[in-house]
Amino acid sequence: MTNLTLEEIGQRARTAETVLRTLPTIQKNKALRGAAEALLTHKESLLTQNQLDVEQAKNNQIAPALVDRLLLTETRIAQMAEGLRQIADLEDPVGEVLSMKQRPNGLMIGQKRVPLGVIGIIYESRPNVTADAFGLCFKTGNAVILRGGKDAIHSNNAIAKVLQEALTACQLPADAIQLITDTSHETAEKFMRLNNYVDVLIPRGGAGLIRTVVERATVPVIETGTGNCHIYVDESADLAMAVDIIFNAKTQRIGVCNACESLVIHQNIKDVLLPVLTQKLKEKNVEIRGDEASRSICADILPATEADWGTEYLDYILSIKTVCNIEEAIAHINRYNTGHSEAIITNDYQNAQKFLDEIDAAAVYVNASTRFTDGFEFGFGGEIGISTQKLHARGPMGLKELTSTKYIIYGNGQVRP
Repeated sequence: MTNLTLEEIGQRARTAETVLRTLPTIQKNKALRGAAEALLTHKESLLTQNQLDVEQAKNNQIAPALVDRLLLTETRIAQMAEGLRQIADLEDPVGEVLSMKQRPNGLMIGQKRVPLGVIGIIYESRPNVTADAFGLCFKTGNAVILRGGKDAIHSNNAIAKVLQEALTACQLPADAIQLITDTSHETAEKFMRLNNYVDVLIPRGGAGLIRTVVERATVPVIETGTGNCHIYVDESADLAMAVDIIFNAKTQRIGVCNACESLVIHQNIKDVLLPVLTQKLKEKNVEIRGDEASRSICADILPATEADWGTEYLDYILSIKTVCNIEEAIAHINRYNTGHSEAIITNDYQNAQKFLDEIDAAAVYVNASTRFTDGFEFGFGGEIGISTQKLHARGPMGLKELTSTKYIIYGNGQVRP
């Protein structure tokens, strides 16, 4: 993409946004479907550019989990395309009138859903974010400025170009999506202060990136958090189900924020559960770090430290804490979790409800893997991020979370006395 100054990128985004905010839904959907087809048409070139990033990451001895985040395959490109089609199929929230009431003076006062404007996204590694962010922002009438990491610059650039060409083919502003190609920290920090053009900034990545954006940005930030996700195995749990869920949540894909990092188990089932679970986890060479109670059952379990209870490993590592009851489990999870996704495995209805009510997190599960905390899995057609804060948005951020509201007032000559 052309090397523009941040000021020029901001100006172009603002110009594009004025077109997008009133774009009819039918045109948005047509463009999204065209963009999906374009990704599939250009999959070979996307894979070629991605391979440059993957090879560089391996040369730099990047951890396998992070290389996996970076990797594109034909399946993942197909998933990106399907995400755009799903977004096209979803109801457009823009223009929805949320309320309309008549005041005693005859004024009709209503609230209407509108785009946020220009959204900035700073993210790491995952090139699929480029397509997901475009689709969600475009459907909601927002222009988007993307700043990915240097490790994925070839992939991000290739995807952004394909999407821009698809917009141009539909006679729509290509500047609806722009990628900042300067991956320096200095440019990133300037981007965080581009208040004249950017209405909201969303960081996606590790704890360091998110902390930097929250601390240094002057543009309003929606914070997406890290995932120290727990699974609590209750005394009444179906243990076969528990093993399957834990294995999936820990090993299905390790370098993601909704993977299980911490296991909490009731002391009364540890003797039966742990030998079977540890044997299953050996299939993926998962390193287990546990407290004294768990280590007394399985010699392969390494001693856990205080730091393990609060660590997002993003690796084949799992911590185990044993507890006496559900109250202790909830207290432990609420102390060490990051507000992302927490699960209970239980056949006790009262305990399930207690867990749902008392756990403080964006997503709380009963008898299911934490890996489902995802915009695609929730039917949002992808997500802009998973918000772990409590203002404006929480959990997977789909279309409605990328809108704001404004009041619309109808009168017939009223003046204030």
